[in-house]
Amino acid sequence: MPTTSRPLSLRPALAALMALACGAWLPAQAQSDAGADWKPRKSTEFIVPSGAGAALDVAARKLTELLTREKLAPGFIVSNKSSAHGIVALEGLHRHPGDAHALMTLSTSYGNSLAQNALPDHLQKGTPLATLFREFVTVVVRADSPLRSTQDLVAQLKQDPGKYSIGIATTLGNHIHLGVAQPLKLAGVDIKGLRIVPYKSSAESMTALAGGHLDVVSATTPNLLPYLQSGRIRVLAIAAEQRLGGAFAQAPTWKEQGIDYVSDSFQGVMTVPGASAAQKAYWVEALRKVSETREWKDFVALNQWEPWFQGPQATQQLLQTQLDTNQALLGELGLLPAAPRKIAKAP
Repeated sequence: MPTTSRPLSLRPALAALMALACGAWLPAQAQSDAGADWKPRKSTEFIVPSGAGAALDVAARKLTELLTREKLAPGFIVSNKSSAHGIVALEGLHRHPGDAHALMTLSTSYGNSLAQNALPDHLQKGTPLATLFREFVTVVVRADSPLRSTQDLVAQLKQDPGKYSIGIATTLGNHIHLGVAQPLKLAGVDIKGLRIVPYKSSAESMTALAGGHLDVVSATTPNLLPYLQSGRIRVLAIAAEQRLGGAFAQAPTWKEQGIDYVSDSFQGVMTVPGASAAQKAYWVEALRKVSETREWKDFVALNQWEPWFQGPQATQQLLQTQLDTNQALLGELGLLPAAPRKIAKAP
């Protein structure tokens, strides 16, 4: 593996997050609204860094529906803001520091964007609240594709890494991209030469695959369900520890095909920079309550996710661990800065 400059560590960013969680940088009005009995007093904006219909969007809409139904918030406005590295979504989240009437989907991609030094300093200060579930990246082709297995895919890509177009969403270097690059690397493919095509959402990449505009798609399980149930796609591999159930019962894992890879991606929730301890505590408890409802558990099971509630500190550690794990792979893909700048700390 080629030597790369060591990318920035997430620890300074996490230190900044902890400072924010203690109330640093709060405007005067936000301070007055962040008392010990804080709770949302108006509709909360829930920002999704992907297009409508994608897995992030589906999860956000069910989550906000249940938070409202359980009377844990007056209501929500779901805003889809797809862009590279979630920058547009993060701009929306950071617009009102200290006002926790804004939430945003937190996924593995956030840590990878930090690792790539892709986020401006002022967008590195969000406040992680919780992890909700693990998700599994899956590689699929059309049902009529000549590629019948991962062995077929690997054999062809070893000869010509750019032979097939591979659709991902939404950003180079995110968990969807790494979820196909890592196992292919383990199989001996030169992943620098892969022909990766980013889309605004996995819903769009799957539409492109079904229409014959892509050869392969890497996506998470919810985006694949209707295509799998109608017999329009074939699963080459799923990055789970063991086979899933339901519609994915016949989908082989990478491991059973001789490639020791399991994805570690997750979805959760973050809130604004400068969130007070009371604001954090309210949302963490609200998210915990929803995660324990039967409807949420059934929803997670339907989408072939693994329920996995983790609080703020554990979620921050997850981001750090994944950043450390993915550094070498991001470097090999040429997606790390040569000289990363230092993340700004709270004053």
